[in-house]
Amino acid sequence: MAAINQVIDLSVDDGIAVITSNHAPVNALSAIVRDGLTAAFEKAIADDQVKAIVLTCAGRTFFAGADISEFGKPAKGASLHALFDKMESAPKPVIAAIHGTSLGGGFETALVCHYRVAVPSAKVGLPEVKLGLLAGAGGTQRLPRLVGAAKALEMVTSGVPVGGKAALGAGLVDELVAEGTDLRAAGIAFARKVLAEKRPLKKVRDRAVEGATPELFAEFRKKNAKAFRGFEAPEASIKCIEAAARLPFDDGKKFEREEFTKLVAGVQSQAQRYMFFAERQAAKIDGLPEGTATRPVKKVGLIGAGTMGGGIAMNFLNKGIAVTIVETQQAALDRGCATIRKNYENTAAKGRMTQDDVEKRMAALSPTLDLQSLADADLIIEAVFENMPIKKEIFAKLDAIAKPGAILASNTSYLNVDEIAAATKRPQDVVGMHFFSPANVMKLLEVVRGAKTAPDVLATAMEVGKTIGKVAVVAGVCHGFIGNRMLAQRQAQAAAMVLEGAMPWDVDRVAYDFGWPMGPFQMSDLAGLDIGWSKETSKGATIRERLCEMDRRGQKTGAGFYDYDAKRNRTNPPLVEKLILDFAAEKGIQRRKIGDEEILQRLVYPMINEGAKILEEGMAQRASDIDVVWIYGYGWPVYRGGPMFYADTVGAADVVAALKKLAPVLGEGFTLAPLLLKTAEAKGRFTG
Repeated sequence: MAAINQVIDLSVDDGIAVITSNHAPVNALSAIVRDGLTAAFEKAIADDQVKAIVLTCAGRTFFAGADISEFGKPAKGASLHALFDKMESAPKPVIAAIHGTSLGGGFETALVCHYRVAVPSAKVGLPEVKLGLLAGAGGTQRLPRLVGAAKALEMVTSGVPVGGKAALGAGLVDELVAEGTDLRAAGIAFARKVLAEKRPLKKVRDRAVEGATPELFAEFRKKNAKAFRGFEAPEASIKCIEAAARLPFDDGKKFEREEFTKLVAGVQSQAQRYMFFAERQAAKIDGLPEGTATRPVKKVGLIGAGTMGGGIAMNFLNKGIAVTIVETQQAALDRGCATIRKNYENTAAKGRMTQDDVEKRMAALSPTLDLQSLADADLIIEAVFENMPIKKEIFAKLDAIAKPGAILASNTSYLNVDEIAAATKRPQDVVGMHFFSPANVMKLLEVVRGAKTAPDVLATAMEVGKTIGKVAVVAGVCHGFIGNRMLAQRQAQAAAMVLEGAMPWDVDRVAYDFGWPMGPFQMSDLAGLDIGWSKETSKGATIRERLCEMDRRGQKTGAGFYDYDAKRNRTNPPLVEKLILDFAAEKGIQRRKIGDEEILQRLVYPMINEGAKILEEGMAQRASDIDVVWIYGYGWPVYRGGPMFYADTVGAADVVAALKKLAPVLGEGFTLAPLLLKTAEAKGRFTG
């Protein structure tokens, strides 16, 4: 075996050249790989003794994709397009031997080969849409020629990879070999078969696109309008597949390149690529001693079988981790367990799990009224009402029950974790683990580091989050932590604007057009206006209180800020408009017209300002962590990159100027964050 460069080797086995990439960790198609592959293919093609070429990768995967760290930077190394032309036009068969995840540029590499063999566990696909891009090296032109327009539309706009068996059925690969097979040997064997049978050099580019009709594209756009709302990349991908159907390959590829170039230079793709790295950065814990070991978590205790407790339990049951769930009343316990079972059975009914899977999960759940049953739990999560005295009482009891070394976590969304920890004699074992509702669905987990939280407890909480499929972010102890602290700013301005001149539906429309899945008033109706409201103590001091007093408590009562029909379709009620006008008059507020620009600025800019304060106080480790919280916990549009990235796209100076102009209506307690002012003066950025 001869080394072409540091990462690419070339060997010849009785007339079959084998080109191997060994570029850890995932054989990304970086400049050094492209350079090595170009030289290796030139050498193999020029060697008259070589009759066929097998392309394979060492390590855990075939080429996993392009090196996205190179995007937007000056080009270096061999051109991927030129490499693909060389491979596709080779006068001898080229076979890709695929394992692991062959995605994006990695799968495009396989598509330019004449044949493809794979193991069943391999996954192939073009996920560039998730980075605000499209498959820009011919992927949108070759894929529909291989699988037809309909399948290509589905794959390219969803970015969801296809497993080995499905890939074989769709014609994406030519042969599956047994799991665990030596792929080098399998590739060589397939190459010999191609030579023996004198198979042609199959170029995907020479095929026609099947099933491409105007009706197909129109219906696909209509069907996916809601999912694609606001995103540029899906529509660009659809246009490229349309081009593949109507244009010769080279013209279609030129069109694809133009669309790719527009996307890669655009803010949306910059935002989505930024978030790709931000999510990974969030897992890193600042100030953690090197080599900190984590504590084993094999058994979990949960206190509270309500909506949050049940949802949290499901995360652990899904991973085969035993859960003991505790309630104070049998009826509440039964109701909570029944809801968990119902959720699983609904999933089974949709074919996403078997009934046996349901029973296995339920068998790992131990419901009880006895708090003492948590004595052997490794991790105990409290998920009861947001009431400090109740939480402190529970933690004092846990202190006497839990075994030494058990981690005691609170699912509090606002309260002081240090105060909760002080109710125990082991504050080093206490941490906040703030799940988001519905807890079995939402990906975000805020891990709240208390003043005395031990390093290994913090590391374990973050690791647990990863184990159960969450994106975990470290937060400091402050009211509302990262997400809810910033949300409070948005909600306060939304409520103020309704009194000053806007209507709830005006505010919600602007929020929706910005990219949120729903506006603040729709969100309140969905959650329930009566959260934290008491009929006995209500004084009609706010619009929300008065709505609750009228039994308009949101979607669950069919009325809140909006009226809802049986299918939960909403309409704007004159009754609510009158209530708002009367309330404003009662408070002596002179209403005025509030334009969309002001609505958006008041919803977003105070959040940015609060984010700067959170950073300055050290309540978030980095600006990108704030953005991760808002993307995964609150539906901030990913193509805008989170509040702090958005601040950088607008410019800190412009944010400051707008906030100064709006100062008279932002409330008496509003102050500009020193870090925001400093960033504006320096013409700097919050994000890298």
